Amino acid sequence: MDQRLFWKSLLVQLACVAVLFAVLVALPLPEHFFEDYGWATGPVAWLVCSVAAALILSMPIAYVVFSAVAGGVCGALVSLVAGHYPGIAIALLVFAASNATYDPDAMVDEPV
Repeated sequence: MDQRLFWKSLLVQLACVAVLFAVLVALPLPEHFFEDYGWATGPVAWLVCSVAAALILSMPIAYVVFSAVAGGVCGALVSLVAGHYPGIAIALLVFAASNATYDPDAMVDEPV
C-alpha cells in the first residue's frame, strides 16, 4: 500500500466532496430537496467527485470509480447504523485505502 497515495486520495476526494457540498448548499434549492432526493444526489455526487479525483491524481478512472463504489457501499452501511457523517468518514477512508493499492508499474499477464 502506498501511504503517499492514500493521503493524496483522501485529501483530493475530501476537497472535491467539500467543494461540491458548498456548491449544492449555495444553490437555491428547497430545504426538502435533500430529504426527498438525497438518496440519489449523494451517490451521484460521490461518483462525480471520484472522477474528478481520478483526473487530478492521474489514475485510471475505472480504478478510482471502483474505489468510490467500495467506499460508498461501506459508508452507506455505516450511515445506517451510526449516521451520515460517520458514513462519509468511512467512505473516504475506504476510498483512499483502495486507491492506495494502485500500482502503475504492475505487469498484466499476457494471454498465451
